[in-house]
Amino acid sequence: MERFARLVAGDPVREFSGKQGVVEEFSNRVEPHSPGLRERLWYGAGSTKSAVWAGSNGFNLLSSSVIFPDKGQEPNFALVQQSQIRAFREAAGFAGHAGARVSQGLVVIPTDSATQAQREKYQRYVDERTPRTAAPQGPRGMMFAADLIGTSDEIAEQLYAHAGFQEVDEVAFALPFSFEHEDYGQILTDMAGKLGPALGWASGEGSRPVR
Repeated sequence: MERFARLVAGDPVREFSGKQGVVEEFSNRVEPHSPGLRERLWYGAGSTKSAVWAGSNGFNLLSSSVIFPDKGQEPNFALVQQSQIRAFREAAGFAGHAGARVSQGLVVIPTDSATQAQREKYQRYVDERTPRTAAPQGPRGMMFAADLIGTSDEIAEQLYAHAGFQEVDEVAFALPFSFEHEDYGQILTDMAGKLGPALGWASGEGSRPVR
């Protein structure tokens, strides 16, 4: 990953560059080159160790709905996620990357404009996935975030009370799998028209919340 980042930034891949013959032209760096792409790279970290690595190496951090606690940590998803993000920011600041961004990825299902049948289907989906959030899973204690379902105001209230959400700059909402086209249309419409504004996002001001 370190070498990949250097090459994306424009470090030479080889010594040779220039034309060979009349037609062929060779570059000694990765092409096409995108200025600033190195600073826009994200790293999905699930543990304190990987979060610190990401911060130390100048990546932005994506903390998703699956994380691993440190030995002896209380099995509380939000608090574990919060501690990982704080460790990332400390490492990033120490390495001179204080401006690194942090995003939280999770599943939210706003139901503002959903039909009764959709609400029932969405609730069954969440109910089937909820048991895995009750306790750490497997030998490494894998932890899953709970899916959030409800009106946009209800979801926003839960997010603002979430210790992990309180640490991030932005969020990346994942769509549930196995739904129908009209379901995704309803969910995305509510996200853009209801949930986004409830979290401080305004159309035309970019994807980052106004906080």
